[in-house]
Amino acid sequence: MAEIKPVTVHIMGNEYHVSSPDEQVSKLEDAAKDLDRRMREIKAGGRIVGVERIAVMAALNMAYELREGESGDFESAKNVSKRIKKLQQDIDSVLASDAQMELT
Repeated sequence: MAEIKPVTVHIMGNEYHVSSPDEQVSKLEDAAKDLDRRMREIKAGGRIVGVERIAVMAALNMAYELREGESGDFESAKNVSKRIKKLQQDIDSVLASDAQMELT
């Protein structure tokens, strides 16, 4: 049986303590670094505010990439891409509305 080991990862300046089988620690650390990089890219884009919303967008993008790789279906991937862009526009619209409401 694989030994379970505590691992600390850093994502968007926050420290998370998780457990992982010893032989998968480096993959977990690589995944955390990839997630951190993707979230920072989304934050740098400046359109999405809030760690939770940034995390959701990163998760959607990663899930899309996984599904695209599995299906290999270009039309399906194209539709998912359109849906993700629509979701981003909807989020931007809500954020703009929230900011406007705070100003009044």
